[in-house]
Amino acid sequence: MTIAPEATLTAAEILARAEALAPELRERAAEIERARRLPDDIVEKLRDTGIYRAGFTRVWGGPDLTSLQELDVVEALSYGDASAAWCAEVCAHTGHFARYLDEATAREMFPGLDVITAGALFPVGRADRVPGGYRLSGRWTFGSGVTTCDWVISGAFIYRDGQPDPSPDGRDPHDSRLFLVRREDVSLVDNWETTGLQGTGSCDYTITDVFVPEEHTLVFSDLRDHSSPKTEPETFMRCLPGVPLGVARAALDYVRDLATTRRYPNGDAWADNRRVQTIIAECEADYNATRHGVRGALLRLEEVLAGGGSLDDLTRTERAALPLSRLHAFRTARSIVTRIYDLLQTASIHRASPMDRWLRDTTTMCQHLFAQERILQSGGAHLLGGTPEFGLCLGIAK
Repeated sequence: MTIAPEATLTAAEILARAEALAPELRERAAEIERARRLPDDIVEKLRDTGIYRAGFTRVWGGPDLTSLQELDVVEALSYGDASAAWCAEVCAHTGHFARYLDEATAREMFPGLDVITAGALFPVGRADRVPGGYRLSGRWTFGSGVTTCDWVISGAFIYRDGQPDPSPDGRDPHDSRLFLVRREDVSLVDNWETTGLQGTGSCDYTITDVFVPEEHTLVFSDLRDHSSPKTEPETFMRCLPGVPLGVARAALDYVRDLATTRRYPNGDAWADNRRVQTIIAECEADYNATRHGVRGALLRLEEVLAGGGSLDDLTRTERAALPLSRLHAFRTARSIVTRIYDLLQTASIHRASPMDRWLRDTTTMCQHLFAQERILQSGGAHLLGGTPEFGLCLGIAK
């Protein structure tokens, strides 16, 4: 394996680089949006921060960031631009995926720590069993990061002799796996025209009859590398709330800065207006409570994992807090941005105002599965001892 020269980057160094990049991301946000994908040089600047290597363990020479450390980095990037942060977070899981593969295979596939993996994990494709592996075909939606990645990971249902192949334990009548395919074997569909998060390039993509060797597939129920306690089936979901939290913080700082100089037509200081004061205070309170909710749930998880435990060692309340705090972060960030947008009135509506983009970005990200009722149902079901519709958000893998 070839280890990158900066394989010893620390969490503090990665965060510092992300914070240093944020102003440029803010400055180029309109450009990123117009391109409907991240420009190549932005991808490389993100690579230089070290975010893409976040999941690689010390055994690999990686930083093995905790979820809280990675969350800090995602928030810092989102403070600059939500689309860049979204792609950075989605593409930061190569090191986690590597832990579900045979070590020799993983080291061959990922010869450096900054290899980018992206794709759509839900099983919508078709994988026909053939000697030595599978023939994979299908069309996947919302492929955040696929315009810039090295490997594309995709979920697919497995068929044998044209018939659904049940899981080895017989519990699932139609088994599925995740398949890793080189980016050059994937065709992109240029259909990413959206309200917000336009710069993520989260377009559809297709794979047509591509051979995938068995060793390039994985399931979250079979962790191979136990050298770090961090990786669990829901690891890839933990830090995405850093995107809405970063945007909310940016919007709050923006309006507070404006308030120091803005005056009403009669000359009254904006900062002395009771309505302005109350709205900003309410938004700050919501932001602080929501951010601490996300961080508190992750901190408790990290305490359990560091002590040799697993998700199963959390109480029902603690485990449900993970997906529920994530959902709350998305919805609260949108609420904060909306209230500030309304407070600024017509100053918000121009494309030159960052409020316009923040409103559209938070509105779009709230349509993600992580902010939908299915998460509420799953969290509530787990609290009550029922059956979650989306068990993976709780780290429940088949």
